[in-house]
Amino acid sequence: NELARGHKFYSVAGLTVSPDARLLAYAADTLGGRSYILYVKDLFSGKNFSEEIPGTNGFAAWASDNKTLFYGAVDPVTVRSSRIMRHTLGTPASSDKLVFEEKDPTFNTFVFNSKSEEYLIIGSVSKTTSEYRLLPSNRPQGDFHLFSPRIQGLEYDIEPVGNTCFIRTNYKAENFCLMQSALPGNPPERWKELVPGNDSVLLEGFEVFDNYLVLQERNKGLVRFRFTPLNTMEFREIPLDDEAYSASLSSNFRLDTKRVRYTYSSLATPATVYEFDMETGQRFMLKQDKVYGAFDPSHYTVERFYVPAPDSRMIPLSLVYRTDKKKENMPLLLYGYGAYGISTEPDFQYQRLSLLDRGFVYAIAHVRGGEEMGRSWYEEGKLLQKQNTFRDFIRCAEFLIEKGYTSSDRLFAQGRSAGGLLMGVVVNTRPDLFKGVLAGVPFVDVLTDMLDESLPLTTSEYEEWGDPRIKEYYDYIRSYSPYDNVTAGKYPAMFVTAGLYDTQVPYWEPAKWVARLRSLKKDSNPILFYCNLDAGHSGSSGRYEKYKLTAMEYTFLLKLAGMEK
Repeated sequence: NELARGHKFYSVAGLTVSPDARLLAYAADTLGGRSYILYVKDLFSGKNFSEEIPGTNGFAAWASDNKTLFYGAVDPVTVRSSRIMRHTLGTPASSDKLVFEEKDPTFNTFVFNSKSEEYLIIGSVSKTTSEYRLLPSNRPQGDFHLFSPRIQGLEYDIEPVGNTCFIRTNYKAENFCLMQSALPGNPPERWKELVPGNDSVLLEGFEVFDNYLVLQERNKGLVRFRFTPLNTMEFREIPLDDEAYSASLSSNFRLDTKRVRYTYSSLATPATVYEFDMETGQRFMLKQDKVYGAFDPSHYTVERFYVPAPDSRMIPLSLVYRTDKKKENMPLLLYGYGAYGISTEPDFQYQRLSLLDRGFVYAIAHVRGGEEMGRSWYEEGKLLQKQNTFRDFIRCAEFLIEKGYTSSDRLFAQGRSAGGLLMGVVVNTRPDLFKGVLAGVPFVDVLTDMLDESLPLTTSEYEEWGDPRIKEYYDYIRSYSPYDNVTAGKYPAMFVTAGLYDTQVPYWEPAKWVARLRSLKKDSNPILFYCNLDAGHSGSSGRYEKYKLTAMEYTFLLKLAGMEK
């Protein structure tokens, strides 16, 4: 709050403490455009160093000398993170040295420290390919060494410890496996397999300790943790509680511990931090977010379904409602995203209680394009199979009506960004299914955006949507792009938002979509448009300002549902 004073928008990123714990590198964005100024603060005096480095990606890494800092620099037009720079404290930013430049416009680059703090690591990744370079952190003036040259379609993450490196990769494993290699690096055919790939379980991440290994996997749409002593490789599972939940490995900075830390929440359980003792099997709650007011998680029911898609794939569907409000034909808000392999988590949100306590059901359609059901779930929801995302969402909406939870005059839909694209498609194809729609910063003019290489995300997203300079992709994108498929017909009521400083979905994109809808639609349902003049893609940075938008959205829903009092 102190740093944000005087700014309408202020977002802090990349908090990185020096090895001697005296200095803090942090970055700030004051517009919401994802271009950060990098600062260094003396934690003992509380004062900032004189240097202010503009145009960074918000993340930095310290060398072990406590004075050399590496950071990512962004292109001033496209905001693509394309260069890694080396800065020495006390010198002007203009004298910073370029140590790596990513020339391929489909890749972004970044730098970070290994968990052991022995190495500085440069990552360079596209949507389907990755590559890493390493440098011992006690040799900041040296050259980074390529771990394994990029191979189109080969993805891997690394965690070097001592003279070996643990590797999560899709090498001969669609759902990823865990491998090991000697340092400074080898091509994948020389890596040693530690944990084989599994056709039905996705390996999402891992943590290495001196004596233990922990895996984060996703099975049937839900996260599970398995751990093993490194000397036996005999895995056991950490028990998790609810029918539908969100869980993730947390900050595990130390190698010399037998406890692993993770976060957990569900649609009815606030965010909780646990430590699990891998030696004794005991679990310890460290912290749970407090919910003010008369909140009792036992008052809410969480359910999980698997909905058959038209092609017989099973779509996970999570929902929550207040148990004492349960009845036939409830107002229901259905959320969807389905892009970039990002799994939509059934987690806890305070503000959602306002709807649930009024009798709403909240549901999440875990549609294709995410990775809930494994890597194939993502592959089946991108490029020339993108229509599966939209069909899955529509099928989940139909299922909820069939099961009596709601009806089309009490069903509402919500999506943001790529989820806003989903909203744009479903209102074009099945406007009869929904009473109202919330479309946040929606990516709705797909064809125009993907033909404009000057926009920030275009070149890096050819592997997600396709390159419309190729006729096959042009025709396919044209078949669903919401702006291009608006027709003279009836549409549900809609609340559409944008951000003036949005570099991911420029404000004019939802604005012109709204204008076309208003000019062509043949009904009296309102289409409201709100543009935040002080923020970008993620909306306002302040908690209370974010709640103001939520309040507007919920007011819109409650009015349509006839629940204004």
